[in-house]
Amino acid sequence: MEWSRLFDSSREPETQDIHSYIGEGEPLYTELISYLEDGYHVKPKAAYSGCSAQPGWNVKYQKSGKSLCTIYPMEGFFIVLVVIGAKEAAEAEAGISIGAFTPYIRQLYENTPFSCGGRWLMIQVTSGEILEDVKKLIALRIKQKNKS
Repeated sequence: MEWSRLFDSSREPETQDIHSYIGEGEPLYTELISYLEDGYHVKPKAAYSGCSAQPGWNVKYQKSGKSLCTIYPMEGFFIVLVVIGAKEAAEAEAGISIGAFTPYIRQLYENTPFSCGGRWLMIQVTSGEILEDVKKLIALRIKQKNKS
């Protein structure tokens, strides 16, 4: 069943509901949230979106008021929205040009127009390689602090 139908705006999902719905993609999801929470010292914020492109509950991560990413649960995987703004564009494009990203990310980046202050990359995380690319893109937005 579709995520937005399982959990409408009046019924916020629990953490376990998200993990269960993602199913086989759950280990990648767990790795990403550990990367975000341990590396950036941030906590998730659940939010409901009525956006027609990706309706339903999502999980947002922000640091100092700046968005790191938004995660959308899907059946068997998840989507991560990372916005590459003007400040990050040169570094992202350098990585694209030298082949530092998977072909999937390179094609997604090249086919996503710059609008509303950046390239809004809706990345389907279906493999460890794509997850590593997501981490690289997030690191362009905000550098990690050293663990103390």
